[in-house]
Amino acid sequence: MPPFTLRPFRRADRDQLTDLVNAHAQAVVPGLGASVSTVLSSLERQPGEFIEDPWVSERVTLVAERQKRVVAAAHLLRHFPDERAGVSARDLGEIDWLIFWPEAPAGNPYWSDGTQAADALIGACIDQLDQWGVTRQCAGGELPVHGVYGVPEQWPHVRALYQRAGFEHTGQTEIVYLAPIGDLPVGAAPPIAGLCLQRSIGINGTRLSAVLEDEGPIGYIEVEVFDDGERAPRNLGWADMGNLRILPQYQRRGVATWLVGQAADWLRLAQVGMVLDYAILDDPDPDGGDDPAYRAFLPTVGFRELTTTKRGWCRMTEASG
Repeated sequence: MPPFTLRPFRRADRDQLTDLVNAHAQAVVPGLGASVSTVLSSLERQPGEFIEDPWVSERVTLVAERQKRVVAAAHLLRHFPDERAGVSARDLGEIDWLIFWPEAPAGNPYWSDGTQAADALIGACIDQLDQWGVTRQCAGGELPVHGVYGVPEQWPHVRALYQRAGFEHTGQTEIVYLAPIGDLPVGAAPPIAGLCLQRSIGINGTRLSAVLEDEGPIGYIEVEVFDDGERAPRNLGWADMGNLRILPQYQRRGVATWLVGQAADWLRLAQVGMVLDYAILDDPDPDGGDDPAYRAFLPTVGFRELTTTKRGWCRMTEASG
């Protein structure tokens, strides 16, 4: 097997790195990927993470190259150890993502898989985290593609690599859902007399509120159309839908389904073709976000389960233990 080289990322790697990113992304989300410029930009900053991105003090990108082919790559983050970072990320060192080609054509002596190189690469990543002297070491798969984060079930090679290196899943498990816009409800008459729709700016994109006469908002949903450089075949637009909230006394009265239909109509006007949503499967905190009712609701309005992903992989070190 030809030898490999571990080294820092170079701009000349950009096309091969983007191919590697998109191969992993499209095993999770059909047809969605990132442009070369989006991948390059994400190595320098993550403007969409306007809260956590300023907490990062240092970024390092490493690749493993074999016969001039990038077979593995990793992106590392170091967070400030003081009040410049939030408590949850303070003095945290993180493998933001590590991906590699897990297979090669049988009998082809010129094209080998990247497993051996990835084992060496994660060792180099851990050496970098140790050099930083961070008190916590974590890992994930936060690629610059919507719906791709944590370690999705479609990446058993990455999960096994993390486990071999001593990382354990200590966080929560989430489900990513997908719906073609044509599978979602269409706007219908309000299920409650006097109910109307109002649009405003929400936490994540546009908020569509169900407003009842003489009472005010009784629920809302938010939608965000992606316009940050991702590419999708067939010119289909993509969006997130979520943050669905209904006051308890108005639940199970059709308001949630009505809001999803109103949101879908709004996205149709924006020429969106595919919609993502998310739900927490479990949470170590009993007061956390696990919501079986929401998971049961999503398939009834047209969403299908796309992947299950595990967030929060951590490794014990002398500094942390």
